[in-house]
Amino acid sequence: MTVEDLIVYGKKYTSSTHAKMLLANYLALNPLELLTILDQKVDQNTIELYKKSLKALQENKPIQYVIGHVNFYGTDFIINENVLIPRFETEELVENVKTYLETKNIKSPKILDLGCGSGVIGLTLKKFFKNADVTLIDISKKALDVAKLNAKTLNLDVKFILSDWFSNIEEEKYDIIVSNPPYIKTNEEIEEIVKDNEPHIALYGGFDGLDCYRKILKDINNYIKDDYLIAFEIGYLEAESLKELIKEKIKNSKITIKKDLSDKDRIIFVEKNID
Repeated sequence: MTVEDLIVYGKKYTSSTHAKMLLANYLALNPLELLTILDQKVDQNTIELYKKSLKALQENKPIQYVIGHVNFYGTDFIINENVLIPRFETEELVENVKTYLETKNIKSPKILDLGCGSGVIGLTLKKFFKNADVTLIDISKKALDVAKLNAKTLNLDVKFILSDWFSNIEEEKYDIIVSNPPYIKTNEEIEEIVKDNEPHIALYGGFDGLDCYRKILKDINNYIKDDYLIAFEIGYLEAESLKELIKEKIKNSKITIKKDLSDKDRIIFVEKNID
C-alpha cells in the first residue's frame, strides 16, 4: 500500500487529521510532508502497526497514548497510560512561572514539582533554567518511571522522590513550588475518553476538588523560603474557595488568580505580601 492508500484507509476509522498524525508518526515525518510522498510504498510492518493503532483509536483510546508522546511547550515528551496527557492550560502555568523566574533573576532557584506525572512542568523549567535545582515528586512509581525516562531522553539532571506530597521530603526550603494536582470533583461529569483512559489518581480531587490542595497546604510553610512563589493549576470554578483556604494556611500572602486563554480562572499564584 502507498501513503495515499493508507490515508484513505485510515479515514474510514478516524478523522483525516488523526489518520495523518498516526501515519506520519510511524514514518518519522511531519504530517504535511505526507503530501510530498503520496505514491511512496510503505513496508508491511509499518502498515500492520498503523492498522493496529487505528483499531485502538476506534476503541476510544486517546491518540497521544497510541503514539506514545506529546509536544509540550515545544519539547517532545514520552507519555503512557500511567500519566495524564498534558494540556495547553499547563503550558500556561509553565509560562507564568518562567516569566516570574526571569523577572526575579534568581541565579540558582530551588524548584519543587509536586505530583509531577510525566514531568512536563519540572523538566520544562529545568530546560530553560539550567542552573535550577529541580526536584520532581509523585505518589505513583509508574508515573515517576515515565518522568525519569523523559529526563534521561532530554539529558536533564533533576532529582526524583516517591512521595505522597510532602510525606517523604526532608524539610528543605524552595523558591518555587509548582503543582498541577488532581482537581476534578468526584461527581463531576468529564469526557468519556478522559474518564476511561487517564489515571483516576491524577484526575479526581475529592467531593469539592480541593482535597489535594488541602494536603499540600497543610505542610507547605515548612518548605517555602522567605521570598517564594507557589503556583497551582486549578479547576476553573475553584479559585475563590482555594483562595480562602490559602489565606487560612499561609499568613501574610499575596494571592493572584490568573485566567487561561479561554478566560477561565486557571492558575493561582501565592507570594509573600510585601505591601
